[in-house]
Amino acid sequence: MDLRTHYLGLELKNPLVPSSSPLSRDLDSAKKLEDAGAAALVMYSLFEEEISAEGEALDHLQNHQDLGHGEASSFLPAMDDYRTGLDSYLEQLTALKASLEIPVIASLNGISPSGWVENAKELEAAGADALELNVYYVAAHIEETAADVEARYLQLLSQLQEQVILPITLKLSPQFSSVGNMVRMLETNGADGVVLFNRFYQPSIDLDTLEVTRDLHLSTPAESLLAMRWIAILHGRVKLSLAATGGVHSGADALRMLLAGADVTYLCSVLLKNGPEHIKGMLTEVEEWMEAKEYDSVEQLKGSVSQKNSPDPAAFERANYIEILNSYPVPGA
Repeated sequence: MDLRTHYLGLELKNPLVPSSSPLSRDLDSAKKLEDAGAAALVMYSLFEEEISAEGEALDHLQNHQDLGHGEASSFLPAMDDYRTGLDSYLEQLTALKASLEIPVIASLNGISPSGWVENAKELEAAGADALELNVYYVAAHIEETAADVEARYLQLLSQLQEQVILPITLKLSPQFSSVGNMVRMLETNGADGVVLFNRFYQPSIDLDTLEVTRDLHLSTPAESLLAMRWIAILHGRVKLSLAATGGVHSGADALRMLLAGADVTYLCSVLLKNGPEHIKGMLTEVEEWMEAKEYDSVEQLKGSVSQKNSPDPAAFERANYIEILNSYPVPGA
């Protein structure tokens, strides 16, 4: 069974890719992912805010520690030995590249144009095989237009392409007014791929303290349907790579994404819950289904139930909404 697929110009041995998570912080965990069958690895995200905060703290230590205490200047630490979050990330990237045979994709989460560009150059120099831009941006200012938000992504892509030659994929929000048009504009401006969709963590409110709380909830398989729908709509209409993320927990989930047109499916929550070995079971499930359905390769099945190729293309649009509502069984009716 030929499970190979192509993503961001890279040939991968199969379509299962562990996405950005704490598992990539540990070399042993990363090696277990590879041994279990992972085709590539997306590193945990490098956050510009954390690097900036470290820089400000270091600047304060260097320039203000001796205020009021002249003798304190002799106790300043050697700055050459000071390791920042960026240093740690680059060291881990280098170590992963040395330890793994699969491609390693760096994940960058920035807030400023200079931060995106400078950090991207560092990641490229450290040997990343590709760069994922985790553009975690919530348009919370009501004066900001949809065109303004789209322009942020396009300008970021343009600035990075002037500085790095790495394949670039963007992890997109599902909240664009026109997802398809946004992906088309990114492709026109040189993006190598998109990841659908960025899973924005939602705050809640504690009813006892009236404080805003920040709780992490892992994904469920039901969440995968949003990405599946848009990948099905986009397949065959754009040429850039399509990655599905969010809610892929089983081989069946991965197969649906591939049939819709995904080039790869990202895995995160299910690996945090079940460990790296879960990949083996998913690959077995994919192979057994393909054999039963007489598919010879992933490339053969990819996109075969996309909107473009589906015998019922309206199922991905409004008509499906009406049929679902009308078919729901009402208790006691």
